[in-house]
Amino acid sequence: MIWIIGNQGMLGKELSDRCEAQGIRFVGTDREVTILELDALRHYAAAVRQSGEKLKWIINCAAYTAVDKAEDEPERCVALNVRGPQNIGSIAHEIGARVLHISTDYVFSGDNTRPYREDDPVAPIGVYGKSKAEGEMLLLGVCPDAIIVRTAWLYGKYGPNFVATMLKLMNTRDSVGVVADQKGSPTWARDLADAILTIVRTPNARAGIYHFTDEGEITWFEFAKEIYAQGRRLGLIAHECQVHPLTTSEYPTKAVRPAYSVLSKEKIKATFGVLVPQWQESLSRFLAEAAQRRWQ
Repeated sequence: MIWIIGNQGMLGKELSDRCEAQGIRFVGTDREVTILELDALRHYAAAVRQSGEKLKWIINCAAYTAVDKAEDEPERCVALNVRGPQNIGSIAHEIGARVLHISTDYVFSGDNTRPYREDDPVAPIGVYGKSKAEGEMLLLGVCPDAIIVRTAWLYGKYGPNFVATMLKLMNTRDSVGVVADQKGSPTWARDLADAILTIVRTPNARAGIYHFTDEGEITWFEFAKEIYAQGRRLGLIAHECQVHPLTTSEYPTKAVRPAYSVLSKEKIKATFGVLVPQWQESLSRFLAEAAQRRWQ
């Protein structure tokens, strides 16, 4: 039995869908069982146990992810991203379950010129990244057999994300400007969900930190150009819209973004045999499904 925490978020909903599709037994909670209160987590775990089920894995998809807003409310960000994972690790230790926790490329500075490996030193540059890095450390401190999966540039059909924003803007404006000097790898939430399920179904899954995104290195501008091209072809964008590049300085944000946040996937592929699709292929599948839903 899997317990998905944060099951109403973009990844949590996708993961729930994939569990249902693959016949994997799971339970899910969101804000009704807050990760900030150890007793709330303990009470829920006890209720599951009393129902006759044994929790083998706790997958934590809950997090504070408003990167810019975190600069204004660091205490809230730290509570959710540091104390929350620590509490989850404590409960997992008590009930004999394992934890898989989702983290981020923001734990790195973005100064690299080659994909970040799991053993590269963390050097976060904002409140959000610092909170996620500290959360990783404290979780592993209380739950050494935990698995941490860092990801980046996540999009999907549930909740706000870059692809949804671009489709909306491209349908309402004649032009959009997109940052062209930050490089990373898009990740379809379904691909990440499938990778997570591959891990938890692996007997004696090796603990530690892993990276997962879809394959490829692109800028946000290049990502937007492909969204536009495919969106027009599928009828998701109704009229012409010019996409033009911006520098980071031309699009200032409260929180500094990593200039380069490509993550190496070699470890997760070698350890678990995880398949990592090319980002263009996953975007095509995602948009094709979006178009199909639109015309149903």
